[in-house]
Amino acid sequence: MIPESKYEAVIGLEIHVQLQTLSKAFSSDSIEYGALPNTQVSPISLGHPGTLPMHNTAAVHKAIMIGLALNSEITRFNRYARKNYFYADLPKGYQITQFDTPLCVGGNVDIKLSNGEEKSIRLTRIHMEEDTGKSMHDQDMYDTLVDYNRAGTALIEIVSEPDIRTGDEAYAFVSEIRRLVRYLDICDGNMEEGSLRCDANVSIRPIGSKTFGTKVEVKNMNSISNVKRAIDFEIRRQAEILDSAGLVIGETRGFNGLAGTTFSLRKKEGVTDYRYFPEPDLPPTVITDEMLVSVRASMPELPRVMFSRFTANYGLSDYDASVLIDDKHSAQYFEKIVSHTQQYKQAANWVTGPIRGYLNENALGIEEFVLTPTQIADILSLIEEGIINHTSATQQLFPKLLDTPNKMPRELVDELGLTTVKDSSFIEDLIRDVLGNFPDKVQEYKNGKVGLIGLFVGEVMKKSQGKADPKSTNELVRKILDEA
Repeated sequence: MIPESKYEAVIGLEIHVQLQTLSKAFSSDSIEYGALPNTQVSPISLGHPGTLPMHNTAAVHKAIMIGLALNSEITRFNRYARKNYFYADLPKGYQITQFDTPLCVGGNVDIKLSNGEEKSIRLTRIHMEEDTGKSMHDQDMYDTLVDYNRAGTALIEIVSEPDIRTGDEAYAFVSEIRRLVRYLDICDGNMEEGSLRCDANVSIRPIGSKTFGTKVEVKNMNSISNVKRAIDFEIRRQAEILDSAGLVIGETRGFNGLAGTTFSLRKKEGVTDYRYFPEPDLPPTVITDEMLVSVRASMPELPRVMFSRFTANYGLSDYDASVLIDDKHSAQYFEKIVSHTQQYKQAANWVTGPIRGYLNENALGIEEFVLTPTQIADILSLIEEGIINHTSATQQLFPKLLDTPNKMPRELVDELGLTTVKDSSFIEDLIRDVLGNFPDKVQEYKNGKVGLIGLFVGEVMKKSQGKADPKSTNELVRKILDEA
């Protein structure tokens, strides 16, 4: 990183969010991902002479959602513009976008950093536009190929103020935007597939200076971690240039994820280079009071509201609530569990522990999970009632239940013989057997190495095949050792 006492980074982000609509922004072409190249196009999306674009109302509604969620002011009278530039992936030779009347103005994104600090990042605007096609450089040895399936897909561009100072803050900002668009169901947030893309405008200036340095735009960052890596590298690169009395050149740079470095792509364009003018083929879009009321009513509970409710109503720690709300479907699954039980902490532990571990191992989402919240609540009740201990529940009952999801946990406990043994004489016999196998460790315990209690309890649990009650076992081990 750059020396904190010398330079300050000034960073603004532009995040392109591909909206999950059935058709493109201004035509009826499908936007299905993964279709054969150039099969989801039409004369409209290819810009053939004489064709006329049409508004996609669903895209407008989804764009309003994100604006309301981020406290933006919604522009009531929206005009579209043509952004003119020539590039192979832009079939019309211009892009339909919003210039002087962005749909959403202002707003803010509240982020939480890894050290627990919170910061509010202001937004400049959120505007609507259409996507370009996709250039493919690795399909042919000699030529770049272009797939126009993506051309015309509805996008929003979220533009931040230059309030970001570090790669960590940028990481938190993009993470929050991705979580929010997933909660709103307006985008899947998949950066690897390009449905969410981020460009970073980075400059540095001496600490205390109010004058902005020369801005460099960095593109081609296909993951949130790469956004941080690219920004961190670019800050160091610019600092080295200034330290050697050089000048930072205003340009657009790409990011090489393998090398962790940025590289020059082209000279940075200015607004005048794009020759914006009003789109003559589209009438203005007017946002009415009724439309705003309808969109607001269709919005789900937002992550920060859910976080406050989880900590207040269920007594969850900030950490547990944060982990749960990171994924909307996990949070909803948790709420279904606690509708059957008041063991809120235990329910959170199961969702973020055994359940998430199983899903990650099998590359599944929780919406594909075969067990119902009622079944998980039943496991929690079995543990609370002392019928089964936590170890048996996670290591034996849970795996078996996944294999036979049509059964209830109580039924399987009986079939597998997992009921906890509380017979003190039976447990005492096991303890004495274990202690007899470890005379040296027993002596060490008596000499003050009390941490060995875990070894003895663990060995007893093994001998009982997990059926011994851990709490009773722990107490009996201590009692027998003290009496020996």
